[in-house]
Amino acid sequence: MSTFDRRSVLLAGGALAASAALVRTARAQEAKPKRTLRKAVGLGMVGEGATLLDKFQLLRDLGFDGVELDSPNDLKQDDVLAASQKTDLVINGLVHSKHWGAPFNSDDPKQRAESVAALEHALREAKVYGAQSVLVVPAVVDGNLSYDSAWKRSITELSKCVPLARELSVEIAIENVWNNFLLSPIEAAQYVDAFQDPIVRFHFDIGNVVAYGWPEQWVRILGPRIAKLHVKDYSRKKRDEQGRWAGFDVELGEGDANYPAVMRALDESGYSTDPRRRWATAEVGGGDRKRLAQLAEQMNRLLNS
Repeated sequence: MSTFDRRSVLLAGGALAASAALVRTARAQEAKPKRTLRKAVGLGMVGEGATLLDKFQLLRDLGFDGVELDSPNDLKQDDVLAASQKTDLVINGLVHSKHWGAPFNSDDPKQRAESVAALEHALREAKVYGAQSVLVVPAVVDGNLSYDSAWKRSITELSKCVPLARELSVEIAIENVWNNFLLSPIEAAQYVDAFQDPIVRFHFDIGNVVAYGWPEQWVRILGPRIAKLHVKDYSRKKRDEQGRWAGFDVELGEGDANYPAVMRALDESGYSTDPRRRWATAEVGGGDRKRLAQLAEQMNRLLNS
């Protein structure tokens, strides 16, 4: 065989190999389910806009799909509804904001009653807005409020709101925060299951577990219990060098949350590919248009990693 013929054979073989690789890549991409997540932020992160409508429009212009509100708040429901309808920005969830001052496991029955009433109010308000869920921090454990009583007492108090939540079709979404409670994904799953009602689910904060765990493991264990996501990051290096809270002082994607692994776990659980289009809400430092645009770009990158 001549040198020319050998070269032709080698070139042809290389072309065939390259073609086969392209086919395999195309098939892999076709097999990978399409992600359907929607982006949102908390209203308190929006530092620009003279009116509520201005703030909603800014978020919509930047590509956000929804916004999360605290409850109770000082907003007028008619104003919120009008801003949502005019901008097509969804109020995707509310946050029960009484849980620190009046925890569900408080020794004071008046405080427990106050928190239950606030959650009932939030559930009704969520129904008005068409929100999917109300985020709840279920208990606070410290030197005075014990872990075992927090478990029992919070389940007792939250269970009082389950019938209303079921009636309104608004989920009670338990969140993992730094409250010294529900410190492992297995325990978190057991806590949700203790209510024996699918209206009680889990609002998983990705960044909050990085200091003592791995978010992708939480996703796999919680699985279909996950109702919502909070998106943030956390640096173990900053924690070790500057203190625990300093770990949050990092941009999305620059910490140790390992979003590619988290996204693979969310794909496996079906959360990120659900045709109902589940939510991913940033909970980080906000600001003006430039800052919010930066967050939108960061979220797009992470949620597609």
